[in-house]
Amino acid sequence: MRKNLDYGLLHAMTAFVRVVDAGSFTAASTQMELTTAQVSRLVSELENRLQTKLLQRTTRRMSVTTAGERYANQCRTILELVTEAENEASGARIQPTGRLRVLCMASFGDRYVAPLVAKYCSMYPAVSVEYSTAQYVPDLLAEGVDVSVYLTQRLPDSSIVAQRLGAVHGVLCAAPDYLARHGAPKTISDLAAHACLRLVNPSTTLDWQLTDGRTTHSIQPAGPLVGDHPEVVRRAACSGLGIALLPGFAVLDELRRGDLVHVLPQWRSPDVGVYVLMPSRKFLEAKTRAWIELLKAELPLALERDAVFINTLVKPDGKPKRRRSAGGVRR
Repeated sequence: MRKNLDYGLLHAMTAFVRVVDAGSFTAASTQMELTTAQVSRLVSELENRLQTKLLQRTTRRMSVTTAGERYANQCRTILELVTEAENEASGARIQPTGRLRVLCMASFGDRYVAPLVAKYCSMYPAVSVEYSTAQYVPDLLAEGVDVSVYLTQRLPDSSIVAQRLGAVHGVLCAAPDYLARHGAPKTISDLAAHACLRLVNPSTTLDWQLTDGRTTHSIQPAGPLVGDHPEVVRRAACSGLGIALLPGFAVLDELRRGDLVHVLPQWRSPDVGVYVLMPSRKFLEAKTRAWIELLKAELPLALERDAVFINTLVKPDGKPKRRRSAGGVRR
C-alpha cells in the first residue's frame, strides 16, 4: 500500500496542500487543472498511504484534522524545497519565465500598475502576465495569485508577506457648477449642509476622517451616493452632484483641467498605505522577484510625483491656488 504513490507522492502532497489552503476541493481542482474527483482521489490515496485521516468531509463542509494540519505544514516545506531545486536546475530563479498572476485594486491599478505591466512584458517576453482587479483583500493562496498591490490603513492579521511602497491620501473636491449653486464650505462643519458623495471600500471608511496635520476630525457625511469604486463617485462629482472625498490619484486629471475644484484644501484624509503582498518571501521565482523589483523602483516615484502636484494646488495660507485657463484667465 505504501508504494502506490511512490511516483506520484509529490503530486498528491500538492493536491492536499491546495485543498487545505483554498478551503475546498473545487478551488484546488481549478488551480491544478484537474477534476474535483481527481483531487479527491489523490487525497484519499494519501490518507490510505499514511493510514491517517487528514480531512473531515461531509456533504456540507470540510475541516482539517490535527494530524492534517501538521502534515500540511511539513508538505509545504518539502514542496518549497522541491520547487527551489527545480528552479535552480532549470534556471527559473535566474531568468524570469512562466506565468505571473497579478492582482490590484482597480482604480489604483489603472493609473500606476497597468503601465508597469506593459513595461514588464516588454522586459521579460518569456513571462505571460495574468492581470486582474479586485476591491477587497485577496486570498492569495486560494486564488493562486503571485503578487497583489493593495491599499489599506491597516493590514489584516495574516501570514501574507507585505512590503510598504508608499502612501496615498484623499482630497475633498467638487465641480465648479455645484459650488456656484451651493457655495463652497469654509469649515469642516459646513459639510453637514452639503450633499456628500462617499467612497466606501476596504481602504476607506463610511465616516470621513480628515486631518490638517495637527488635528483629526471624524464627520458623518450624508448624500445621494455611496460607491465602492472611485470611478462612479468621481463621475458623480464631475456632474455636479455633490462634494466627494476621493484618493488624489483618482482626480488628478480633473483637478488639472478644472473639472473639479479642491475643496477645503487644508484638510485631507490620513495616509493610506500602498502595499505589495505575496504569499511567501521564501524561494521567490525570478518572474516574481523581477516584478516586485520593478514595482519598488517605479511606484514610489510615481506616488511622490503626484503627491507633489496635489500640494501645488494649495497656497501657504491653506487656500486653493487659482489656475489659469488656456486663454490666460484665472479661475
